[in-house]
This record gives sequence, structure tokens and C-alpha cells, in this order.
Amino acid sequence: MAVFASAAMSLRKQTIMGALKRSGATGPETAKTLAEAGVENPDLFPEFTEQLVDFGFLNRTKDGKYWIDGD
Repeated sequence: MAVFASAAMSLRKQTIMGALKRSGATGPETAKTLAEAGVENPDLFPEFTEQLVDFGFLNRTKDGKYWIDGD
């Protein structure tokens, strides 16, 4: 079961980061909500989304929008 959960979370990370990149959310001035970025089921696994922020994969603005580093 842990392997499935790990694979699901990895896929979710790729989905979120890919959507943010494709939507141009690569800095605080272009940040988007997950829904605006086109993430399917944007409210799925909110704890995991929080972990992505905590680990530095995503950045979050004060108003709850997300962006990835544009390098």
C-alpha cells in the first residue's frame, strides 16, 4: 500500500507542477490557484499540497495562489 501511495503522490506532484509551469505561474506576480492553473480536482490531498510548499517544490502567496521557480 505504501508503494501505491508514494506513486500516487509523485504523480500528483508532477501534475501540479506541470500545470503551474504550463499556465505560466513561474513567479509571485504570475501565481495562480490550482484551479486557475488547470489542476484536475484542485482540492484533492490538501495536506500533500502543503507538504510541497513546506519542502520548497511550490511557493504560495499570501492570498493562496501558487507558483514554481521559473528556472
